[in-house]
Amino acid sequence: MRSRPDADKPTVTEMKFSDSFLDEVRARLPVSQVVSRRVQLKRAGREWKGLSPFNKEKTPSFTVNDQKGFYHCFSSGRHGDIFRFVMETEGLSFPEAVERLAGEAGVPMPEPDPQYERTVKERLGLMDALEAAAAFFERALQSGAGREALAYAEGRGLSRETFNEFRIGCAPGMRDTLKNALLQKGFTEAQLLDAGLIVKPDNGRPSYDRFRDRLTIPILDMKSRVIAFGARALSADAQPKYLNSPETQLFDKGSMVFNFARARQSAFDKGELIVVEGYMDVIALDQAGFKNVVATLGTAFTARQMELLWQLAPEPVICFDGDRAGEAAAARAVDRMLPVLREGHSFRFAFLPQGQDPDDLVRSAGPAAFSAYLKNAMPLIDMVWRREMAAGAIDTPERRAAFEARLETLLTQIENARVREHYRREIKNRLFELWRPQTPRARSGGKGRTSKPIRREALPPPTDYGFGTIVTLAMVNHPWLLDHFAEEIASVDLRDKKLAALLAAARRAIFDDPAMSREALIGALRAGPHGPLLDRLFWESPFTRLAFLRPEAPRDEVIDQFTDVIYRWRALPTLTREIAESAESIAEMSEAEFERFAALQQEVASVGLQHETDDAPMRDAKQRLQDTLARLKNEPPSRGRRRENRR
Repeated sequence: MRSRPDADKPTVTEMKFSDSFLDEVRARLPVSQVVSRRVQLKRAGREWKGLSPFNKEKTPSFTVNDQKGFYHCFSSGRHGDIFRFVMETEGLSFPEAVERLAGEAGVPMPEPDPQYERTVKERLGLMDALEAAAAFFERALQSGAGREALAYAEGRGLSRETFNEFRIGCAPGMRDTLKNALLQKGFTEAQLLDAGLIVKPDNGRPSYDRFRDRLTIPILDMKSRVIAFGARALSADAQPKYLNSPETQLFDKGSMVFNFARARQSAFDKGELIVVEGYMDVIALDQAGFKNVVATLGTAFTARQMELLWQLAPEPVICFDGDRAGEAAAARAVDRMLPVLREGHSFRFAFLPQGQDPDDLVRSAGPAAFSAYLKNAMPLIDMVWRREMAAGAIDTPERRAAFEARLETLLTQIENARVREHYRREIKNRLFELWRPQTPRARSGGKGRTSKPIRREALPPPTDYGFGTIVTLAMVNHPWLLDHFAEEIASVDLRDKKLAALLAAARRAIFDDPAMSREALIGALRAGPHGPLLDRLFWESPFTRLAFLRPEAPRDEVIDQFTDVIYRWRALPTLTREIAESAESIAEMSEAEFERFAALQQEVASVGLQHETDDAPMRDAKQRLQDTLARLKNEPPSRGRRRENRR
């Protein structure tokens, strides 16, 4: 029989740690000592520098300061002490990180209080019973009683190595086989009841085994200890088809994910996590080489489960079957995910072919086919948009208004203010593209026209500094842009002298070496007086999250988006002046004139009203526009009044 891991150690999950205890651990373990296990550090004055463990980079942006007791990653914005570093690089919880580092530092863990100690002993007794049950089920699988279960597992394509890895077993069909075996080992009936292994009828009849005639799969906690079982019926007419242990002192379905302990290291190393619906899918995918996969045990997503998933990867991919049930499950998941979103943490959705689950797809088409679906997983914002678009027609003003109202209601569910604001901007831009007439417009430079609207990203109102930041980041991350937009970039006149100097320095460097790479340009700028400002833009600017500003963005997408930025910035004064002049005669407008006014109003709203200018007539036009729009908002003229005035 296998021994239970850490059988003699009480768990620290519920323990609290004093500040003095944590400070003692920090004092004995320099940050550089802990970090150097994963990052190659070089001394740089009073600090240490190295390549970020969170992002792929060629120029070091990761610093460690032992005197101040923290690390900081400029490329990702992550910051913390030794406990945070272990949590972020190994996927440990805070108590687990404390226990690990206290052991390294030689600092004894604090003694738990007597009540806690009694609870720990009780829990350990239940774990012993569950471990004994797992060993019993494993032996049964290899006996005559397990013949049918073994045939089923092999029919699913599972190997003997997989049986051993996941400790797959078999619960015999007799009423009390497991119960009698464990009672003979010294466990009490009360322990077996508390562990969820047996059931006690209300009518006073003898207790009996919960799992009978089923394939059994142990469910492990974060320390790989058996805390429950999942069991698949072997008889075609048995109900339910899948049966989990009941909730116990050890097992809370809403706070667990299946295969967490095994998937932890692989998921963290790859920065990717796959989430499926059932444990048989997990086992099949693991055998196919996907070690970074977990399952939610058939429960709706809970906040605790989402936090566990985020311990392993910032954007787990949730796999659903490509049928109505899968779509419905994804739709329900959206409502649970929105409230807990935070900066850098979200989810993506992968829908498999109709009628196939991950196990079916891997067996029929191979691991590469499954990987392709993961690669094309849609972001959560796309899932929100897709769900609401499918909720009903938007072919009348009333239906369009209802569509917008549903989206606005969803946005209020996002508790994180910063994430909520970015969702609001993205939704606003999508609505603008959806409602505006799809007419061709001239592209920058007069080099052709297009009838396909550019997909605008969610840009804040383009203030002078914001516009300059976008242009600077675009040129630094894509130096080749200067060859396409030399005239436009040269004409950018910024009020902020430091930002203007950084932009000019980048332009000069690229002119001096037209073949200069992004890495070489960043290195040259950091070596000069503009380095701190560049690092601050990379670290603090919200624009770094725009897809076309990322180094890996496709060239065509970068050109399209940058063209749109230039167009919107140049067009704003003209658009604002035109709508301000039109607003003064709104009561006399014809139907066609009013529709044009509405389109102009939408265009200005999309571009923004915070364009800074020294042009006095422009400022006057802006003020007239704002006054008119405020008046119209309070007293909108009816369509009937406009017809009356035209007569």
